[in-house]
Amino acid sequence: MATQTATAETPNPTISAAAQQFQKVREAYADAPEIARVALDKILGELKGAAPQQRSTSAGRVGLRQGKVSEFTAIWKFAPGGAKRLRALLSALGGGFQGADKVGTVHDMRFVFLDNDTKLFFCTAYDGDWDPYIDDFATKIPNEMDVVFSNLEGWPGIRSPNIKDFIAKSALTADGWYVASPNLTVAQEKRLEKVGAAVEELLDKIG
Repeated sequence: MATQTATAETPNPTISAAAQQFQKVREAYADAPEIARVALDKILGELKGAAPQQRSTSAGRVGLRQGKVSEFTAIWKFAPGGAKRLRALLSALGGGFQGADKVGTVHDMRFVFLDNDTKLFFCTAYDGDWDPYIDDFATKIPNEMDVVFSNLEGWPGIRSPNIKDFIAKSALTADGWYVASPNLTVAQEKRLEKVGAAVEELLDKIG
């Protein structure tokens, strides 16, 4: 019986840490508009009863990772004429990035032109850690990489031994990041998509 009592009285460090985090959020929102404070109370109430979510970890040199999926974000300056060339290329591709399919680990990519086309905001989600991800691009689609990113100021070429330093120098680790299915790789998602399509076809035949 004494053992049971001792076990029951042992504090749960996970709950304690979560409570401390919620308290920090409340303190941060102390000077927020009332509408935000009221909404925060409702949100925190829901979070306290929710199951623990998967926490982000490091994707290696830069970026975050959740489960099997990692994120990469960077802002670079365009080289002279680079924005014009890249915009023409992206327009011609029309969202068809066969090169990314060759790599096989890319979930998505976004190219956003900033500050009157003087900077490129680039972000992507991919499987695994950062270093192998960059290695995959360098070995599987080196020409595609140079065509796209040679429009950046100082791009040394994907085959350069300094390429990872160049890329990492302008990287920004996300402060917040959500992944709906962090434990599914690109290959697994494609398999599930095929299975789903086959099931739908079977159900249509049965119906």
